[in-house]
Amino acid sequence: MNIHYLDNSATTQVCEEAANAALRMMRENYGNPSSLHKMGIAAEAAVEQARETIVDALGVQAKNVFFTSGGTEANNTAIFGAAEALKRRGDRVIVSAIEHSSVYESAKRLAQLGFDVQFAPVNENGVVDIDALRGLLNEKTILVSVMAVNNETGSVQPTERIAKLVHALSPEALFHCDAVQAFCKMPLKPKKWGVDLMTVSAHKIHAPKGCGALYIREGARVMPLLYGGEQQHKVRPGTESAPLIAAFGTAVSLADISGNMSRIRALNAYAKERLAAIEGVAFNSPDDALPYIINISAEGIRSETMLHHLESRGVFVSSSSACAKGKRSYVLEAMGLPDDRIDSSLRISFSKYNTEEDIDALVEGLKSGLNTLQRK
Repeated sequence: MNIHYLDNSATTQVCEEAANAALRMMRENYGNPSSLHKMGIAAEAAVEQARETIVDALGVQAKNVFFTSGGTEANNTAIFGAAEALKRRGDRVIVSAIEHSSVYESAKRLAQLGFDVQFAPVNENGVVDIDALRGLLNEKTILVSVMAVNNETGSVQPTERIAKLVHALSPEALFHCDAVQAFCKMPLKPKKWGVDLMTVSAHKIHAPKGCGALYIREGARVMPLLYGGEQQHKVRPGTESAPLIAAFGTAVSLADISGNMSRIRALNAYAKERLAAIEGVAFNSPDDALPYIINISAEGIRSETMLHHLESRGVFVSSSSACAKGKRSYVLEAMGLPDDRIDSSLRISFSKYNTEEDIDALVEGLKSGLNTLQRK
């Protein structure tokens, strides 16, 4: 059976070049980057080369990017680290209602710890309501977190506009942007936009799982989550995972944002045309979503039921965020979608390796499921 993998927002296939880079670090250049001998120095050089590649992609300086174990750790560092550092200035923390669970659940934990946590609403397209956000900002606001691209619908947030609004109305606050779904898929300019903290991750762009990075603007104070070591200026101590970092840097160096976007736009258009022709399929993603993600509902069929039907035909999609483990989507709830649409939602997400053949297999699988599966 052929594999048609359309769950790239959950994770991507590691490209051969990134896998080889990791293998070289594990088998040849395997010194500890903190060791002072030549093998340690060689490993450190590989880590710093990867860092330079990533900072070039972000348009920032190497001293402001810190490697983590992934997007979740980077987001937790940003949320808890900023709140701890700034708690004497105020207690209000604002996050959007559609954040990834690593931000959303961190915010809920801050509320349990006594912070005044507010969830900024979104409109029917999954975009933050700017007027509502403006009403939440005050002199006690210390942190605002809004993602660049939503991981379930692909809705693109007006990051630069939000950053300017936050700094104008709450000048003491830090603005954090989870850019995991955006990195290497669209241009990101955190320094120019006024973003204080930005999260990126490796395994969404054809590098291995277990590696991410956090950009921290010069002068922004964030308390570390971990202690015990001099690595990375103590912001994220512990021995760096040189193999994963080298693979991350390699994947970033191969990213062709413009070229890939052109291909994905064409694939997205083909998918929408074919999906729109299926009776019973409704689109949940806005028209201007990042083309890498399409959220649909196969109305009348529960998400998990359709997901496994597609799986049986070699087609792999998601029912929501992979981190949700099948729970109902609070993102689609925040957008105001009715229960039947939410309960039948599916996320289709592309990578540079997908083809029209994958779309054809998806369409045939959906048609088969709508005709044969039991309605909820």
